Amino acid sequence: MRHNIILILMVIIWAILINKIYDITIKSNYKYEKMAKDNVEKKITLKPTRGEILDKNGNLLATNLIGFSLSIKPHLKVDSNEFQSILNTLSKSFKNIDKKVLTKVYKKNNSPYNHDFIQVIDFIKYNDMIKVYPKLNLNPNIKIEAATKRFYPYGKYMAHIVGYIGKANKKEEDKDKIVKVVKKLGKTGIERYYNKVLEGELGYKIVKVNAYNKVLKDLNITPPKSNQNIKLTIDSDLQKFIYDTIEDENKTAVVIVMKTSGEILAAVSTPSYDPNLFVDGISSKEWKKIRNNLEHPFTNKLINATYPLGSVIKMGVALAVSKESIPDLLKVEYCHGFMRIGKSKHKFRCWSRWGHGKVDLRKSIRESCDVFYYEKALDIGINKLAKHLREFGLGVKTGVDLPREYHGIIPDKAWKMKRYHKPWYKGETVIAAIGQGYTNVTLMQVARYTAMLATSNLVTPHFAELINGKPYVEHSKKINFNKEILQIVRNGMYDVCNNKRGTAYRALHNLPILVAGKTGTAQVASIAQDVRKRAKESELAYFKRSHAWLSTYAPFKNPKYVISMIVEHGGHGGSAAGPIVAKIYRWMYQKGYFGKQPIPKLLKEIY
Repeated sequence: MRHNIILILMVIIWAILINKIYDITIKSNYKYEKMAKDNVEKKITLKPTRGEILDKNGNLLATNLIGFSLSIKPHLKVDSNEFQSILNTLSKSFKNIDKKVLTKVYKKNNSPYNHDFIQVIDFIKYNDMIKVYPKLNLNPNIKIEAATKRFYPYGKYMAHIVGYIGKANKKEEDKDKIVKVVKKLGKTGIERYYNKVLEGELGYKIVKVNAYNKVLKDLNITPPKSNQNIKLTIDSDLQKFIYDTIEDENKTAVVIVMKTSGEILAAVSTPSYDPNLFVDGISSKEWKKIRNNLEHPFTNKLINATYPLGSVIKMGVALAVSKESIPDLLKVEYCHGFMRIGKSKHKFRCWSRWGHGKVDLRKSIRESCDVFYYEKALDIGINKLAKHLREFGLGVKTGVDLPREYHGIIPDKAWKMKRYHKPWYKGETVIAAIGQGYTNVTLMQVARYTAMLATSNLVTPHFAELINGKPYVEHSKKINFNKEILQIVRNGMYDVCNNKRGTAYRALHNLPILVAGKTGTAQVASIAQDVRKRAKESELAYFKRSHAWLSTYAPFKNPKYVISMIVEHGGHGGSAAGPIVAKIYRWMYQKGYFGKQPIPKLLKEIY
C-alpha cells in the first residue's frame, strides 16, 4: 500500500516536471517568438470612407469633403517649450485655433502606454492646409493625414430625410467595432437607418516598425470597403420647391409626395434645421435656438409627430363598415346638424350647424357629413372599426426606412382599459368615427392609407432606390373590398375636388389632371356644449386652431401619385392646404410626371 502511494507521488512529480519543461522549451518559445514579432510588426487599422447619399437624379445629398487631420507626437509635457512651440506654430498657421482645447485633448489621450501620435484636430480644409503643408510636414512632432468631413449640400431641405452623423458615445462604440475606430455614426434619418451600409468595413495594414515605432515597410494590406452608397427615390428639385412654397406661405406644414407603389418623391417637414451644425458637435447657442422653437424644427414630423386624423378617416370608416355590413352602409341617413345617443341630451354635432339633410355614402364624403359616420360607427362598434382601420394602415407603423417611427393610436376597448383603466363609452365611438378623441396618426400613415384607397394595395413607403448598388425590394399587401362600395368611395373623393359642393373644389378643380382627395379639420381644442355658433378658426389663438388636412391622389382613373399634407393650426384643409397641393400638382405636370395626359374637361361627372 505504501509503495503504491510513493509510486503515485513520483508519477505526479514527473508529470509536473515534464509539463514545466514543455512550457520552458516549446510553449514559451512560441510566446517569445510572437513578442519579438510584435516588436517589429504592427497592425494598423484603415478607416473606410463613408458612402454617399444621392437623390434619384444623382444629386449629392450627403457627401465627404476632402481635407486633413493633424496629430502631435506623444509623451510631450504640455508645459514644455517643445509643446508650446507646436501650439504657437499651429495658431499662426490656422485661424480659430484654441490652444486650451488642443491642450485638453492632448492631455486626455497622452499616456506612457500610448506610442501613437495624438489627433488634436479632426479636420482642416484642403485649401487651408496646402498653404502651410510644406512647413508643418517638416516638423517631426506633427503628423498630417488625409481626412474627410461629412457635408450636406441641401442643408435644411433634406434634414428630416437624410439626417446627419455625429460623434459616437461609449455605448455606441462598444456596439460597433467600426464606430469605435471612426468615432462617428448616423444619428438620424437615412444616415442612421442605413448606417451599417454607409459606414463600410475596416481595412488593415501590417507594417514593419523599428524601436522608435517608425514605419519601415508595408508587409500586407487589406483595403477597407468604402463608398457603399445609397441612392434615394427623392427628387431634390421637387423637395426644394415644396419647402420654399410652404415657407413663402408662412405656414408650418408637413407634406409627402409618393408614388402609389410606395416610392417617396418628396417628404417635407417644416420648419427644419441645418444638419451640418451637428457633424462636429453643435454649439449650445445653436442648440438652444432649435430646442426653444415652439414649432419644433428638430422633430421629424413625417414619422415622429402624431395628429388627430379628422375627416380624412371617413373613407376608412365607410370601408370598415362595408367589411361588416353593406346594407347598413348604403342606408341613407338624415343629418339635422347633430345627433344624440339614446335618451341623452348631449349633442354630437356635425360641422354644419344646419345639417346636410338626406345623406348617402357619396354625399357624405363630398360634403364631409359627420352625422352619417356617427351612425355607421355605432352600427359596428369600436372594436370592429379599430380592427379594420389598422388593417388599412392607420395606427400602425408603415415600415418606412427611417428610424424610430411612431405607431400612433387607433383606440378600442382593450386599449382604453390598458391605458386608463376605464371602460369604453358609445360617445367615444362617435367621436372616433370622425378622427377625433384618442385617435392619432402620422402623415406617413395617411399617405400609405391614401395609396390604398387609390389602388387597394397597402404598400410599404420607402426612400431607398439602390442600396450599395442593389435595388430596394418593394412590399405590398392586397386588400379586398366590395368593388361597388370602393367605387362609390372613390367617386366621393373625386367630388371633393371637382364638384362645386366639394370641400376642396375651389383649390383643386382647375388643374391639368383630375385629382381625388379628402379634406379634414382636426380639432386641438374642445367646444363646449353651450356654444351654439362656433368661432372662426382665424379668431382663435394660434395654438388652439385646428390642424388642416388634405390627402389626394392623381390621376383619378389611373392613380400614380399621392400627395398628403397637414398644415399645423391651419384651420380648414381645403383653404389652408389646397392651394399648396394645387401648386405641387401643377409643378409635377410641367415637369412631365403625368406624361402627355390631356387636360380634363372640368366638372365632368362620373356616371
